[in-house]
Amino acid sequence: MPASILEEVDILLEVALTRRKATLLNCPSCGSVHVAQVLGDNGGISYVCTACGHSWS
Repeated sequence: MPASILEEVDILLEVALTRRKATLLNCPSCGSVHVAQVLGDNGGISYVCTACGHSWS
């Protein structure tokens, strides 16, 4: 258990940054983070970059 409230805040910030990095999608074509999740024709999930239009699944 952390000895102080500042240690607790540091731990929570570290966890938040790790989660953000883990959930961030980048377009494999242009590297943009402006990515939308869309439902594919067969019910699968695909992604489309709103910056360059590249799509992938």
